[in-house]
Amino acid sequence: MNELINKLDWNKMNGLIPAIVQDINTQKVLMLGYMNQAALQQTLSTKIVTFYSRSRNTLWVKGETSGNYLQFCEIVNDCDNDSLLLMVKPLGPTCHQGTNSCYGEGNNISTVIEQLEKIIMQRQKQMPTESYTAKLFSLGLERIAQKVGEEGVEVALAGVLSEGNKLCEEVADLLFHVLVLLRAREIPFSEVLAVLVARNLRKTAQQRAINS
Repeated sequence: MNELINKLDWNKMNGLIPAIVQDINTQKVLMLGYMNQAALQQTLSTKIVTFYSRSRNTLWVKGETSGNYLQFCEIVNDCDNDSLLLMVKPLGPTCHQGTNSCYGEGNNISTVIEQLEKIIMQRQKQMPTESYTAKLFSLGLERIAQKVGEEGVEVALAGVLSEGNKLCEEVADLLFHVLVLLRAREIPFSEVLAVLVARNLRKTAQQRAINS
């Protein structure tokens, strides 16, 4: 902890360091804040992100009013030691306007999947009679899992026998049914992303060890 704090260049901005906040699962940039040494120490010790408020001249725990805290996971300093990248698990919307990111929701893949997850959840709760998704939930977990298997076979066949557009359509169908299956098991897609991120971090660490 002290090694990182002492390594940073606190003089460039009169004792402050800009801190970029990134969702560790989706890799989405959530916000930019500023830290002094006390804010960084508190973040590292409590595992809840704390900033320094330049307008109030005091420490500021992100989410202390809304309850939408940022759970600290990892930290990286840049090559000049004058900025930080914080990787976090957001416990709710990050922006005060109610969006997940202060830079807008955008149309990246993680946002599209989040929106689709919300629709699937609504269908499960409301169970409208004309909804294909609601029908899947009514058929039960085993049928949903079977449907995922069927869609997987169609993806494999399209990968060998069909043109690219058809393959993309089949992959989209498979992904949709996977999301339905995850919802039936009450598992958010972010947990799948977390597995991928963890694997990538392990591979990166192994590569660094080989090169060092």
